[in-house]
Amino acid sequence: MITTTDTSIFEAMESNVRGYCRDWPAIFSTAEGAWLRDEQGREYLDFFAGAGALNYGHNNPILKKALLEYIGSNGITHGLDMSTVAKRELLETIRDNLLSPRGLDYKVQFPGPTGANAVEAALKLARKVTGRKTILSFTNAFHGMTLGALSVTGNAAKRAGAGVPLEHSTPMPYDGYFDNTIEDFGWMQRVLDDSSSGFDRPAAVIVETVQGEGGVNLARAEWLRHLAGLCAARDILLIVDDVQMGCGRTGPFFSFEIAGITPDIVTLSKSIGGYGLPMALVLLKPEHDQWSPGEHNGTFRGNNPAFVTATAALREYWSDDKLAQRTAENGAYVSRTLSAVAERHAGVSTRGRGMVHGIVFDDPSQAGKVCRTAFEQGLLVETSGSMDEVVKLLPPLTLGSDELDQGLSVLVSSIDTVCGGAA
Repeated sequence: MITTTDTSIFEAMESNVRGYCRDWPAIFSTAEGAWLRDEQGREYLDFFAGAGALNYGHNNPILKKALLEYIGSNGITHGLDMSTVAKRELLETIRDNLLSPRGLDYKVQFPGPTGANAVEAALKLARKVTGRKTILSFTNAFHGMTLGALSVTGNAAKRAGAGVPLEHSTPMPYDGYFDNTIEDFGWMQRVLDDSSSGFDRPAAVIVETVQGEGGVNLARAEWLRHLAGLCAARDILLIVDDVQMGCGRTGPFFSFEIAGITPDIVTLSKSIGGYGLPMALVLLKPEHDQWSPGEHNGTFRGNNPAFVTATAALREYWSDDKLAQRTAENGAYVSRTLSAVAERHAGVSTRGRGMVHGIVFDDPSQAGKVCRTAFEQGLLVETSGSMDEVVKLLPPLTLGSDELDQGLSVLVSSIDTVCGGAA
């Protein structure tokens, strides 16, 4: 049974906009690795991981050590875009551990420390470089809650929160949107190339290789290659939003590596800071670096403690391919486990890549029930999808085999309970 928690102060003083606390009625106090603990000492296995901001777990000891040493030495905390030792070490590590081994040539921009800010910067830059206004996005996309990011987001409820028209964007069908019965790019290519279509050539296309908030929808490697080729042939910039699916979530560090493509612009946030500290990056091809000094800025674009933990994470986990291999192996195990439970229940299916997976329910209400049942058994999972019909798994990449087994056992039990027991 869940211990009753007094949440009156939150209900009295915190805005109605609060969300996750409604689904998980506990007051959390400490965290370590893949675990959260509440004030009563109850433990919860975290398959949410800060919505993908904690790929290396809570209070990762390697990152914490680097952070404490930096703070203890009076290292710069707030640096705007000044040059600092912490920033120099991060840039050197990005070059040596991420870009050079992959043959990538990108300049690095530090926007404000959120994924939405990185997306805003990418959209502004694409329009500046091309001189065009329209951005193509995709059905079920999610890119953030600021106005520009909302304009390329698909969810109607989130878009409605803008309160103003969201302009200069056009949605296109994501891979599999028509259940593979219609060739996805046929219409897109036709209107782009037809001078009488009334369709203005866009500045850029923005895409997630896996749509997390959209319901764990997967783009095939061949689809991504086709999209990249379509953009290159028509002088349209390709932006990959790797805010949630980058930093190893799908296996390789960049989620687009499976397709062998090189986007013009890449956005990163969430786990790029390593420790859960706010940080975002925009990677851009050198020829697109047409910003004037200060043209896109932000007071907290120089969060140096996050630079320190990001550097420690890249050095510890991305100097070789061990974490990527482990993620692929664990992902295959998760897929087999979830496929087995899905086969037992009508109206249940699963999909995923690496360590992001979704269990899809034809009856959307079942997804929420599974999450609540799992919470009662000490497991945190959330829903996603246009109707919250998908239970989404985002466990830390560093969790142990026993923890993975324990979480999957709770999840399978919860699905069996909600769907009427094992068939």
